[in-house]
Amino acid sequence: MVAALNAALRDAMAADPAVHVLGEDVGSLGGVFRVTDGLSAQFGERRCLDTPLAEAGILGTAIGMAMYGLRPVVEMQFDAFAYPAFEQLVSHVAKMRNRTGGRMGLPITIRVPYGGGVGGVEHHSDSSEAYYAHTPGLHVVTPATVADAYGLLRAAIASDDPVVFLEPKRLYWSTEPDPIAEAGATGAGEVAPIGQAVVRRAGTSATLLTYGPSLPVCLDAARAAEDEGLDLAVVDLRSLVPFDDETVCAAVRATGRAVVVHEASGFGGVGAEIAARVSERCFHHLAAPVLRVTGYDIPYPPPMLEKHHLPSVDRVLDAVARLQWEA
Repeated sequence: MVAALNAALRDAMAADPAVHVLGEDVGSLGGVFRVTDGLSAQFGERRCLDTPLAEAGILGTAIGMAMYGLRPVVEMQFDAFAYPAFEQLVSHVAKMRNRTGGRMGLPITIRVPYGGGVGGVEHHSDSSEAYYAHTPGLHVVTPATVADAYGLLRAAIASDDPVVFLEPKRLYWSTEPDPIAEAGATGAGEVAPIGQAVVRRAGTSATLLTYGPSLPVCLDAARAAEDEGLDLAVVDLRSLVPFDDETVCAAVRATGRAVVVHEASGFGGVGAEIAARVSERCFHHLAAPVLRVTGYDIPYPPPMLEKHHLPSVDRVLDAVARLQWEA
């Protein structure tokens, strides 16, 4: 996935001189996770810019760049490092198009490595998607496959609206056969669209709705459920805003049961919105309440305890078992 993201940035910068990359250590170091490796050498330090350790300043600079016709791609290095820039994001990035009556959009892509599962401490393992998804004016996307990492990032950079691009850290080293070519990195192919969910696994018993780092967990749970005679569908949301109600609701109506799975804490999380939307739109098709499997409502735990905090195959299967099968 790191190679796919790097290729997406490289191809976008080669295709459009307005695309600039900026953030902490994105230049000569190539980023903490090496996503920007080689970009400074190829495009120069004016196009791939190392910044001070000041997230509000980084995003504020990107706002000015976008107002003058550039397409900045900001790296926030770690999920919780983005919080100092939250005021810039909510007050200016998300509202500029509305504030100017549609005359000025801000085509900014904010890359945020997020989520746990890599043994990181607090401030390095947050799942902060609900903050962004709750903010009108922002698009929020998160890839779960290598091909989507390339395609969605290209689409985000090309978008005339600001996009918060959430990169699941524990999937950075996932692999797929020739995924970049499949996603269009070789030139002619179309990039994956923002706002469209994908059914990763068809099923008839119940539907698992998930995104980002929880997709592999749900796919493993679906395979394990076969031993219990259950056929679980798995839907990868890919885009939290815009949200693909059509694909999600079609998958839920086909099975009559649904479980939403994500790493972030449950209370007030994106899963609550998804459950509400499904309940409102699929009520007469549901054989059981929509359930959620999430992280616990606690600050992110120390590395040795994170396996208990994160959704697991067993926790997903426990939720599936509670879907009122006796009815």
